Parts: sequence; structure tokens; C-alpha cells
Amino acid sequence: MKALQAFRIVALLEGTSYLVLLLVAMPLKYLLDMPLAVRIVGSLHGFLFVVFVLLLLRLATEHGWPLLRSVGALVASVVPGGTFYFDRTLQAELAKLAAEPPR
Repeated sequence: MKALQAFRIVALLEGTSYLVLLLVAMPLKYLLDMPLAVRIVGSLHGFLFVVFVLLLLRLATEHGWPLLRSVGALVASVVPGGTFYFDRTLQAELAKLAAEPPR
């Protein structure tokens, strides 16, 4: 369950960094000639994306996620706002795990 919670946090941070990159940093670069914004936010987003993929691989194997769900999570990470949609399925899975008796 902790891995799922960590993945959820990283997914939300990754999704937020992607939106900041697209909606704030890139306009700053191209409209106000401030390329440093893209370098900083882009580096942060790249790091979060790598962590996202590594946690996704861990979860897919530990929780036995079907390939389609794993691919769906990966696709959601490259669609602006997609991780926020995918988070709903993670919330449902966390609620289900919390309701199960401990092993």
C-alpha cells in the first residue's frame, strides 16, 4: 500500500510539473525570452517522470497490474492532465486495499 501511495504522490507531482512546463515555463521561454524557466522546470519534470516510470514498473509487478493498465498509466503521464484522471483509479484501489483485512 505504501508503494501505491508513493506512486500516487509522484504521479500528481509529475502531472503538475508537466502542466507548469507547458503552461508557464514554455510561454516564458518563447514570449519573454526566458529559457531558464524551461531548463529548471524541464529538469524537475524529467526527474519526476523517471521516478514515475520506475514506481510504475514496481507497482505493475507487485500488484499484478494488467499490461493495459500499466500502459494506460504511462499514456496518462504524457497527456496533459492525464495523471489527474488516472489518480481516480488509484484512489479506488487504495480504498479497496484499506477495506481488506491485513494478511
